[in-house]
Amino acid sequence: MSQAHPSSSGAAVASRRRARKRWNSTDLSLIAVFAALIAALAIVPGIPVGALGVPITLQTLGVMLAGVVLGPGRGGAAVGLYVLAGLAGLPIFSGFRGGLAVLAGPSAGYLIAFPLAAMLAGFLAAALLRRTRRFRVGVLFLACFTASLLLIHPLGITGLVVNGGLSGRDAIAADAVFLPGDVIKNLLAAGIAAAVHRAFPRLLPRAGAEGATRTA
Repeated sequence: MSQAHPSSSGAAVASRRRARKRWNSTDLSLIAVFAALIAALAIVPGIPVGALGVPITLQTLGVMLAGVVLGPGRGGAAVGLYVLAGLAGLPIFSGFRGGLAVLAGPSAGYLIAFPLAAMLAGFLAAALLRRTRRFRVGVLFLACFTASLLLIHPLGITGLVVNGGLSGRDAIAADAVFLPGDVIKNLLAAGIAAAVHRAFPRLLPRAGAEGATRTA
């Protein structure tokens, strides 16, 4: 009775692992769909707040959904695609704005933070869900809210100081207005993502298992 050579077996396993790390047409479609979803949520009329009129929008709901549904790689790519498309001139930022001039506005820090926050939320979600399957909504909310607190708010405050001319204290006060809405949006993102993962349990890759895009 013949047996497979250990080296050939190891090569087959390595080949399967490499194949899983490549993004296929389904992955690319998901990235495009979530980028479009964020654009749709961004152009829903927001509520301007503070002296600089930075609006409360549904953008961050889409950003966090992309991260905790698709994982760090694909989620970050979806949000990055959305940001790049807007900077290229498409009017898909809040208030139907677009173009590089947005980077000179007070909301620039928030936009820069979005792809990073999606990646962090996706990484945390994958890492936490690998360790426990209980309290899934709570775990996903923790991933979203942690990414918001560590990236979106600090970089947003930086943008308010640099581009908006606010003092550090005034920028923190202006940013604090967004916190209650972020809690609600992160809860919504967690609830939606938990339902998606129940229906498609293999959609979110394990922490460390998702690689960058590679050509076949």
